[in-house]
Amino acid sequence: MSQSTEPSAPVEAAPGHHMAAELASQPDLWEQAIAQAGSEQLLPADGRRVAVIGCGTSWFMAQAYAAAREAAGRGETDAFAASEASVLATRSYDSIVAITRSGTTSEILSMLNKVKGSTPTVVLLGDTGSPATRVADAVVGLPYADESSVVQTRFATTALVYLLTTLGEDLTGAVADARSVLEGATDQELLDAEQFSFLGTGWTVGLAHEAALKMREGVQGWTESYPAMEYRHGPISIAAPGRVTWSFGDAPVGLDAEVAATGASFVDSGLHPLADLVRVHKVTLERALARGLNPDVPRNLSRSVILEG
Repeated sequence: MSQSTEPSAPVEAAPGHHMAAELASQPDLWEQAIAQAGSEQLLPADGRRVAVIGCGTSWFMAQAYAAAREAAGRGETDAFAASEASVLATRSYDSIVAITRSGTTSEILSMLNKVKGSTPTVVLLGDTGSPATRVADAVVGLPYADESSVVQTRFATTALVYLLTTLGEDLTGAVADARSVLEGATDQELLDAEQFSFLGTGWTVGLAHEAALKMREGVQGWTESYPAMEYRHGPISIAAPGRVTWSFGDAPVGLDAEVAATGASFVDSGLHPLADLVRVHKVTLERALARGLNPDVPRNLSRSVILEG
């Protein structure tokens, strides 16, 4: 599928919605994060055994970073949902990296407190005045990427840009592709689609999971996500006309033809995967607005999950 056919309203056409401004700011903020990452040495050194934790969107960014760090030969790296990270008490890690936009999420704070004094911790966060800054051993502050919308866009991608830059990734192409996405139009087919399945390989599996979450949050839509090779092992059975299979990065050979045979649309844009995630953000915003939904305040969600007790 090409990047655009029928014109859609540009991102700027959503006045009053924080999500519109926040997703449009991503390329500029990525450049800022790239520069910041080049001037700091706060993350665990090469060869260190690292656990990365997060909740929701931040967990998927943790997955992406963990896969990328191992693939880059920087050391064994595991990603955990903070709520399921009790294994950290029984495994030996040299460092723990936590990703949290608000710095107030209960599961993140609980885990940071449990390991304080025993395992060095680094936290990447948007709200640098939050409780997490008082618990972590080191802080990567990204206040310029903090957000007002409940639906995360720019904090997640900016944090991942920072992390990937520390691995030696050149993301200038991602910045350029993201700007192109924001200036372009959206296929009407994507705005009208009944269902989305997002796929990834390696570090982009985390992006696929995040794309599916974004669409669920913002549009209340039916979305799924899988490692790309796993899609053939059952999930392709839901592919049908009016539905979309979207691949981040290089798709497995022959998958496009298999999806086409079902009548579903196959999206393999050739964009940098991070820019392709921005494209999902844009599609999500436009689909939400078309359905009369407020993308800043999705149903049943809040900016931070804070549990009592």
